Amino acid sequence: MSDKIQHHLDDDILMAYAAGALPEAFSLMVAAHVSLCDECRAVVESYEALGGAVLDQELEAVDLSEHSLAATLVKIAGMDQQPRPLRSRKRSVLPAPIRDYVGGDLDAVKWRPVGMGVKQAILPTEKGSASARLLYIPAGAAVPDHGHHGVELTMVLQGAFNDGDERFARGDVEIAGVDDQHMPVADISEDCICLAVTDARLKFNSLLPRLAQPFLRI
Repeated sequence: MSDKIQHHLDDDILMAYAAGALPEAFSLMVAAHVSLCDECRAVVESYEALGGAVLDQELEAVDLSEHSLAATLVKIAGMDQQPRPLRSRKRSVLPAPIRDYVGGDLDAVKWRPVGMGVKQAILPTEKGSASARLLYIPAGAAVPDHGHHGVELTMVLQGAFNDGDERFARGDVEIAGVDDQHMPVADISEDCICLAVTDARLKFNSLLPRLAQPFLRI
């Protein structure tokens, strides 16, 4: 199968990210996705360039002092010019924006069991507006059937999952809203690890997930 990302974030989310208008959890999702997706990264850069052009039109020009260039060159000359050590080329499972929250790659994640082999790790984003978590779903296992009170974005970091007729692999993002009911199932070939962000609690259909929901903060 192709490694090309098939499922992207929509333009409204990318535009809000470029404008700095998203909650922290959703900004983390976008940052992680664009670190893997050239297509969406180009869209974000175009929105940022557009915003910069608008600001340029609104701000008045400021004259620099006659010594500004000389002072800048002095600072550049004083910088450490030693070559940086080469970084390891081993691909991390977690994109850099997520590693910053975890404090490392997968071995630094503090997993907590959710049930049926599924584990989660809630990430320390701002409280109140949205939440972000890493999910570990064993190969072949399913997430309990659920709906949504708001928006849920789920991006695959390792493995893949299937939801109906669609397959989501590394870098793919599934967007689910209040009209969506689903039960994602991890591929049998590999354990699936995802980043999931929500701005409201999920609506589980079975009793046990509903009873556990307050403790799991889902």
